[in-house]
Amino acid sequence: MSLNCQAIGWGWMGASAKLDQAAIVSAAFEVLNSTGLDGLSLRLVADRLGVQAPALYWHVHNKAELMSLMASTFAEAASRGNAAGKTWREKLVLAGRARREAMLKQRDSARVCVIAQPTRSAEDVAPQLTAPLVAVGLTARLALSYQAAVIAYTVGWVAYEQSQAMHDYLTQLNGSLPAKPSVTLPEFPPSLTA
Repeated sequence: MSLNCQAIGWGWMGASAKLDQAAIVSAAFEVLNSTGLDGLSLRLVADRLGVQAPALYWHVHNKAELMSLMASTFAEAASRGNAAGKTWREKLVLAGRARREAMLKQRDSARVCVIAQPTRSAEDVAPQLTAPLVAVGLTARLALSYQAAVIAYTVGWVAYEQSQAMHDYLTQLNGSLPAKPSVTLPEFPPSLTA
């Protein structure tokens, strides 16, 4: 429940009485999308919300915690995404896609994920990550291993997608290759081709 202090005559408290973590994270994404990670600050988030920066500290202790909360939204998207899958493979693919789609909506999201500290311990998260895959036949160990691989791959791929410098470098690298390979590669036997 949020208290609207202006409605009961405490106008001096302003918009800060309506703050919660979700509103702060949402405003932080707005700032991130307009300034990039290097420009993200609690002062700008507070400005976006129309409050003074100290008002945020009731809900978010510092920028590191804010970034952790931002990164956790991508895990939540992945968790919602895997619900429709019928097999463990489908669940992993859907979770990876949902995480990627959520991350691509936010500028510098891969950098946020790489820098952010998890909001929950591995012991707390493991059962939530493994349960959907265990329910369709994987062991907990295999489910956790597969989930970790999909998370790492997805965050890494989004980092690539969001990096203009990497795109430019790979384009230059590709352009520097000879038109024909200088070495003739052996043909694969027909029985080994897909």
